[in-house]
Amino acid sequence: MENKNTTFKQTPLQKTYFALGTRINLTIFGCENPVILDKTYNLIKYYEDILTVNRDESEVMSINHAAGKYPVRVSEATYKLIKRSVQVSQEYLGFNSLIGPLVKLWGIGFDNANVPEDEDIKSTLNLIDPQKIILDDNEMTVFLQDDGMELDLGGIAKGYIADRIKDFWHTFDISSGIIDLGGNLLLVGPQPKHDDALWRIGVQNPHDARGNAIGVVVTPECSIVTSGIYERHLEVDGKSYHHILDSKTGYPKQNNLASVTVFSKYSIDGEIETTNLFFAGEPVKDWGKDNPNLLGAVFVTTDNKIYLSKFTPNDFHLLSDEFEVSQH
Repeated sequence: MENKNTTFKQTPLQKTYFALGTRINLTIFGCENPVILDKTYNLIKYYEDILTVNRDESEVMSINHAAGKYPVRVSEATYKLIKRSVQVSQEYLGFNSLIGPLVKLWGIGFDNANVPEDEDIKSTLNLIDPQKIILDDNEMTVFLQDDGMELDLGGIAKGYIADRIKDFWHTFDISSGIIDLGGNLLLVGPQPKHDDALWRIGVQNPHDARGNAIGVVVTPECSIVTSGIYERHLEVDGKSYHHILDSKTGYPKQNNLASVTVFSKYSIDGEIETTNLFFAGEPVKDWGKDNPNLLGAVFVTTDNKIYLSKFTPNDFHLLSDEFEVSQH
């Protein structure tokens, strides 16, 4: 059947960039102005410049340099993002925007990867307590109480930036597109190739190479974010350590999950919820029940079982006979 939406008949604009430490793929349908893609990249670089911990002059690094010394005033957008990240961190459900010193101690995914001594881990835990950050709403200042503390918005920044890109595209009346920030997806508007205008999104096999899906979720426009143990590993004496570290123990979080994928209206919510659900270790009762912005979640276990939250079995189409959809 022919798709009658003429927006979809045009060749999409596509461009690949490198930013945020990853490959950025931007796709716009129904638009003939390629300048918008470069303007989008400039927007990404703007937010990267103020939020990254990889540039000494960023707003976040100005906070880290002043740890244990004095509060630092930041821009309104940065302050609001930091406040959200701190509030979520203080819920102690898994997400922690102060975990940077512990990540550096382990170095998983980097050349200095190692299994730290217990004493080093214990001393580092004192630097990652989210209660030790003081926010002043009136002055828009941020203060890390102890020297050596570090704020790192890496676990939330991609989602925040993706949401800002969508807002930016709407100012140009872009009705359909794909924002891919290194695997974090934000789908904008109706899907261009299907008459039902729904997107088909593959859930990755956590035991296999990127791009191999174990199942497909059919969904309207949304964000898709995954937390998984397959992305970065450290192998020592036959034991594997993944990169998702537990702020309570200082060690990689141990449970039966290989990955969690969250489908949500806003990408920033997906970033937070994938981490928290991974730490929960299993589907959470009534998760998303009172929040229409959380569409559903797919849990994949290390023993090849798939559990669904908020989705029904009809929402998930299994592709691999190595896995089974189970009831929790």
